[in-house]
Amino acid sequence: MRLKFFAPRWGSEQMPWNDFAKKAIRDGYDGVDAFPLLTLPEKADMLNVLEAEGLELVLVNSELTHNGSDFSRYKETLKSNLYTLAGFQTNSLKPRFISSQTGREYYTKDQMGECFDICDEISREIGIEIYHETHRNKWSYAAHVVKDYLRGFPSVKLTLDISHWVCVSESYLEDQEEAVELAIERTAHVHSRVGHIEGPQVTDPRAPENEIALNHHLQWWDKWIASQKSKGKTECTITPEFGPYPYMSYKPFSTEPVADQWEINLYMKKLLGERYQNV
Repeated sequence: MRLKFFAPRWGSEQMPWNDFAKKAIRDGYDGVDAFPLLTLPEKADMLNVLEAEGLELVLVNSELTHNGSDFSRYKETLKSNLYTLAGFQTNSLKPRFISSQTGREYYTKDQMGECFDICDEISREIGIEIYHETHRNKWSYAAHVVKDYLRGFPSVKLTLDISHWVCVSESYLEDQEEAVELAIERTAHVHSRVGHIEGPQVTDPRAPENEIALNHHLQWWDKWIASQKSKGKTECTITPEFGPYPYMSYKPFSTEPVADQWEINLYMKKLLGERYQNV
């Protein structure tokens, strides 16, 4: 089993693409994970750099605003976003997939069915798979909700960021094993951020006080790797996705982060790379 790691652009948006790409290569990443809808003028530079450096690309789709109350308008935005992301390719560079933060937590199942249909149709049209990220504020905000959806929508594949579910449930999901196992079976990509029962991101996964949280997440990721292997997969993709402020806390009365985001993500990359190197 080969692991491929993607460096998140989130938190490094102010860095020129050339510098960001070289930093990712220096630290052994196979590609980058980017949400470029807010920085469309950078498109040409981004693609030229990634193509020149031989880096792969994962794209993220999210609402440009948090106002999804007009469902008809939301559907049009969803279509527009996905078609725009489909244009982020060159003759030799094509996104591996789009990770979509789809819908809202208050949409009905019928409304989400329409969203899934839009994603499926556009995915077939553009030839790029679309996975649905587990995320607060979306249909996929909690384990028990996703379990019900996965049973009803067999085409849905997940980008699993289980840190959100830990936060929402205020637990390590000990009593929701069936939901977690079903989600793992339907997961195509992982965001390896570590959450805790009062938030979606621990201060630093290297710290001993966060060991319990880290170990719970490692056990879930172990199961995912085993599931992928049992399906005959030869490659797994992971984005270490610890984020900047407000995910990353600041020290009181300052704007100094409590830890270094890039170094934490690099730690997660090395930890998982070593953990699964002989799988």
